[in-house]
Amino acid sequence: MTKQCAICGKGSTMGGKRNLLRGKYNPTSHVRKYPNLQWTRLAGSSSRVKVCTRCLKTLAKQAV
Repeated sequence: MTKQCAICGKGSTMGGKRNLLRGKYNPTSHVRKYPNLQWTRLAGSSSRVKVCTRCLKTLAKQAV
């Protein structure tokens, strides 16, 4: 299972930050950041899918 939202396709991104040490650029390694994915059942479906929390909130608003 990929680490990607089944609805919007949001996936992992590479992130990093610059550490300024004594006024000089100190390169640091990059870190892969993953989205907050949760298992949920879509309406009318018995299978579970991984959905990001932004889509999960949107689905909850549409159900009400």
